[in-house]
Amino acid sequence: MDIDPRRLGFLLAVSRSGGVLAAADALHVSPSAVSQQIARLEAETGVRVLDRQPTGATLTAAGRLLAEAGERIESEMGETRRALAALEGDISGVVVVGAFQTAIRAVLVPLLQELNETLPGVELVVHEVAEEHGRRALRRGELDLLVIEHDLSSPTAAPQGTRDVPFLDEPWLIALPASDPAPASLLDLAGATWLAPEPGGAADRALTRVGTELSFAPRTAHRYLDFDVALAMVASGLGVALVPQLALRRQLPENVQWVSLPGLGNRHLFIRHRATRTEPRAATTAVLEQMIHVAANLEPL
Repeated sequence: MDIDPRRLGFLLAVSRSGGVLAAADALHVSPSAVSQQIARLEAETGVRVLDRQPTGATLTAAGRLLAEAGERIESEMGETRRALAALEGDISGVVVVGAFQTAIRAVLVPLLQELNETLPGVELVVHEVAEEHGRRALRRGELDLLVIEHDLSSPTAAPQGTRDVPFLDEPWLIALPASDPAPASLLDLAGATWLAPEPGGAADRALTRVGTELSFAPRTAHRYLDFDVALAMVASGLGVALVPQLALRRQLPENVQWVSLPGLGNRHLFIRHRATRTEPRAATTAVLEQMIHVAANLEPL
């Protein structure tokens, strides 16, 4: 069995993006080009890698196995590129990353602590920014990389001159007071008071989606911008909150528990960078790959 490893990259993009159309946007190719590469991969392996449904495409068991192989190849190639560039002394300079609190705490702070060994010529500067402000800063050249978030729905294509690289998929969870009975399903929380997320953010879209799918309108009170505030409100008994897994990678306040329930879906994180004849720079690409590496090796909760 001869497998062209380049085709695994297309399958990996489908896996990360959630479908052929989203993968085509991420790779900046046509959907038919993605479909052709997937068809050739299936012909080479003799197995079906995608389960195609009217609602989209999901990976089969064989597809997941091949996508994991693609991830290993991608990781090895990234390490090789960094090693070669380091031999030539090419990786150096300042890289400015914009991100929100959860990504900074779980990924960028650990990366800063090990960067002297992995990328000694690179100075990493981290800015905590709201996503909309970060988009403008990236366009103006004030940021080199920007972490952005989406709910499980397929993201829109990156603006012209930029590229979105899949970074991390993490489940949405429910944080609730420890004294509350643990719900068995989302319907058990239909009458609960929900803390209102920042309007327009991924958590806001996810909460609206969950309510629509289960035919109930979440009753909301208060409003928060970051998840630490949400957890403090939950600890005070003010309501329950929809939070991503990264928000719980810290010492939780007393009187807070969390549950994972079917139907919540995932938060998808991407790293956006400028894509021109001269960008991303070698240092920018190296930091991006290091961020993906740190995220991929996060310990499960």
